[in-house]
Amino acid sequence: MRAALLSNAFYFTRPFNLLRSYRRADLRPDLLAGLTVAVILLPQAVAYALLAGLPLQVGLYSAIVSAIVGGLWGSSNQLHTGPTNTASLLILSALIPIAAIGSPKFIVAAGLMAVMVGIFRLLLGLAHLGVLVNFVSDSVIIGFTAGSGVLIIASQLRTLFRLHFSSSPALIDTLKNTYAHLSEAHWLSLYIGMGVILLIILIQRLRLRLPAQLIALVTAAAVVGLIGLDKQGIQVIGQLPRNLPPLAILPLFDLQLIGQLSTGALAIGAIGLVEAMSIARAVASQTGQRVDSNQEFVGQGLANIASGFFSGYVTSGSFTRTAINYKAGARTPLASVFSGLFVLLAVFLLGGLAAYVPNAALAGVLILIAFGMVDRKEIVRILRGARSDAVTLVLTFGATLFFPLEFAVLIGILVSLAVYILRTSTPRVVAVLPDDNFHHLLYQPLKPACTQLAILDILGDLYFGAVNHVEKAIFNHLDIHTEQRFLLLRLHNVNHCDISGIHALESIMRYCRDRGGDLFLVRVNDPVLLSMKSTGFFNQLGNDHFLPDDQAISYLYHKILDPAVCTYECEVCVFLECQNLPRRILPAAIDLHTSIPNGLVPYLTPKKLWEEIHGPLPPLVIDVREPREAGQGHVPEARIVPLFDLLTQTPSPSVIPHDRLVVFVCRGGRRSTRAAHAFLMQGYQNVRVLEGGMLAWETAGLLEAID
Repeated sequence: MRAALLSNAFYFTRPFNLLRSYRRADLRPDLLAGLTVAVILLPQAVAYALLAGLPLQVGLYSAIVSAIVGGLWGSSNQLHTGPTNTASLLILSALIPIAAIGSPKFIVAAGLMAVMVGIFRLLLGLAHLGVLVNFVSDSVIIGFTAGSGVLIIASQLRTLFRLHFSSSPALIDTLKNTYAHLSEAHWLSLYIGMGVILLIILIQRLRLRLPAQLIALVTAAAVVGLIGLDKQGIQVIGQLPRNLPPLAILPLFDLQLIGQLSTGALAIGAIGLVEAMSIARAVASQTGQRVDSNQEFVGQGLANIASGFFSGYVTSGSFTRTAINYKAGARTPLASVFSGLFVLLAVFLLGGLAAYVPNAALAGVLILIAFGMVDRKEIVRILRGARSDAVTLVLTFGATLFFPLEFAVLIGILVSLAVYILRTSTPRVVAVLPDDNFHHLLYQPLKPACTQLAILDILGDLYFGAVNHVEKAIFNHLDIHTEQRFLLLRLHNVNHCDISGIHALESIMRYCRDRGGDLFLVRVNDPVLLSMKSTGFFNQLGNDHFLPDDQAISYLYHKILDPAVCTYECEVCVFLECQNLPRRILPAAIDLHTSIPNGLVPYLTPKKLWEEIHGPLPPLVIDVREPREAGQGHVPEARIVPLFDLLTQTPSPSVIPHDRLVVFVCRGGRRSTRAAHAFLMQGYQNVRVLEGGMLAWETAGLLEAID
């Protein structure tokens, strides 16, 4: 608890740490960057406030307060916080059903919304949930931003043409009303707005390092003021207030209003955080800074709380101003603080000059900004990429155009989560085989598989959402390849295994053992292995079933797989160990009896066989291995009769008498069991099998006969 409190306290002491470590060498670059951004911030703050249906001073107060607070408590050195086009459009969409645009209730609701959004973001940061922004895909952001750009363009046509009709958040209604009132257009307003657009484009095309938006607005204001166009029907924004941001009285305990704002606050809070963190990380990739997402959440939260209480509205990170801040040479977050202070200074010094800025000019600026929000190149890339990304983009874009924006944001987030859940809940389960050089295991669906061993890669976590898919995929594979009784699972891509995953592995283990085979695991990550041990699965499966990666196949081939199947039934050489194996394929009419009921064939231990060999009536020992194998060591006086010959030729009683004890021997006991079973079926009663084969004989220290 104490550690958690200290960690959270650290977030609030960010300004002290920033000022304490501030270097004098950074002051000049930060001041110049702050001044450069302020030149852009001033007209944007006014334009975005009007886009949100709020008085222009609300945008200025938001710009001043959030730039200062967001800079001091944020994490990124270059991220600039303030009014944005997306947040403004979301505010307008969320508040239109609650109050009339521009009314006192509308303005108060906008301030309360900012506080609610700020508290939401602050709590996420204090709860260390910065990782949540990773669950909203870039497709959602690009689709929503593009849709917002289209909505902004449509909404500003009314101001550009100076048409008179009620605002509506619905795109279809806006376009219908614009078309219906087009005959009432004020063409002089249109000319001014188009002139501003063309002037900005010209400055940008000439690549002049000048504040194109500010120059265009000043030019438009000068034309209106000098010619007196405000008296010819041109609507202007009026004088800017020359005062500090006043403290707002907000209805913090109006539960009804809070309930009405909650859905919008959640959507705006979420999309704003994703925007801010995406911008901060994009810049950090250029500067090499390590951005603390939780600290940034705290900064964004405090910036919105302060903005709401000081007569502002919702703010977020701005891509345009952040890019300008970075290119202007900002080194620390104080550059953002300076930009807010410069805007405050401009309000006092230049407030009267704004009286002649035409609304149509601001509409032109917003239309141009909105057009840039539609990232056509990135949209084409996404549509050509993964289908899930394309679907997410199209759904979010469509929802933005035709649904209330707060629901469009939530739809996009839900689609992202659905895609994530779908991907993680359906991990690929692929059968792998050695490559031609026997160096790597690869997915090779056209290559013939081993008749006894299935090797499967699980490419994802074994958690409750994925286990059904994984189980089904494994069982389907084993049902298709019924001869593969042994299963080797490669788990190097499994980083998490919950209790559902453990239950699935237990089910797979039982399934393999019920069909006479077994389950083996390789490349198990430490967290997964710890989970297996703590739940008891490790002991159930057995320590010897967790194999080292470089020895797994060799161990299974020599210790587990049935060599009789490899020698007499399998026609493919899948593994390196198979390459030099002598192959003698049995006729189809002869059954190898790979599954023999337990207890049907009697066994002799190595010690007992040794005693019988040295007794008065030694048994007849028949080694059913191939001659090359038997040449490496065999039981004394054993006859070498390969299993192939025993099964394909009927031995005479003089060779294998009925009245003498016959003991069959092989490497591990499988081929000798097949031979004994075959002779039992022919009426022989006095047959035995060396338990454990020559491996057990050698382990007992009895191996003597070496050719």
